[in-house]
Amino acid sequence: MAMIIDGKRISQEIKDELKEKVTQLKAEGKKVSLAVILVGDNPASQTYVKNKKRACEYVGIESLSYELPGETTQEELLELVGKLNADPAVGGILVQLPLPKQIDEDAVIRAIAPEKDVDGFHPMSVGALSIGQPGFVSCTPAGIIQLLKRSQIEMDGKECVIVGRSNIVGKPMALLMLRENATVTVTHSHTKDLREVCKRADILIVAIGRAKMVDASYVKEGAVVIDVGMDRDENGKLCGDVDFASVEPVASAITPVPGGVGPMTIAMLMYNTVYGVPRE
Repeated sequence: MAMIIDGKRISQEIKDELKEKVTQLKAEGKKVSLAVILVGDNPASQTYVKNKKRACEYVGIESLSYELPGETTQEELLELVGKLNADPAVGGILVQLPLPKQIDEDAVIRAIAPEKDVDGFHPMSVGALSIGQPGFVSCTPAGIIQLLKRSQIEMDGKECVIVGRSNIVGKPMALLMLRENATVTVTHSHTKDLREVCKRADILIVAIGRAKMVDASYVKEGAVVIDVGMDRDENGKLCGDVDFASVEPVASAITPVPGGVGPMTIAMLMYNTVYGVPRE
């Protein structure tokens, strides 16, 4: 029977630790604030932003909310980002993605000051991660590392296979696992014999965006399986990229969907906001 890795519990632990830290900072006269920009009325984005605001309130971070109409131009958004960059009272800046089609997401990400890039998407943050320098780390991969560490799952020397090579999850995940001394393979849509490659993994991290794609035939007996997916099955029910019912009897530990990786993303956003650019 696999250990179910409880992301809700671990994310709550992290938020409680951060709440104490923010109380300490406030006692020293230091304020922690996060500016969140939402453009348009994408329902999923609205839900994410609401959850981020709730987490800020719990931890004690001042949440500055900017909700802009869907027809906002790129110039208007960049102007707002510039003002927030220049405002010393703003600790972190988050622009909720995706953005409307008239706005170049890459240009907006690049416009955020690296020292306020709490999402960890700026090229300077990514570059710092790739060469082992201090900088913000993308929240979902950082959250997965915390899930593994706080579940006492050893990464050092283990074979890790990552399914998916996105800039937000797959690539930074590979770099973080290398930092933990794992041996890393990144797979993608052009990988030959994907099933066989996955079956080598001691730790299998799946972030491909296809509902229940990975079943027990992809998983080595006793592997740790981390499911980053957030999909809907044929009945419209929330599920992951991993077929949980098939894989759970084979794995030694597994994350559920919901309640696994998802809560960790917001917890690590709070962590980045509270601690700022790491110095070591």
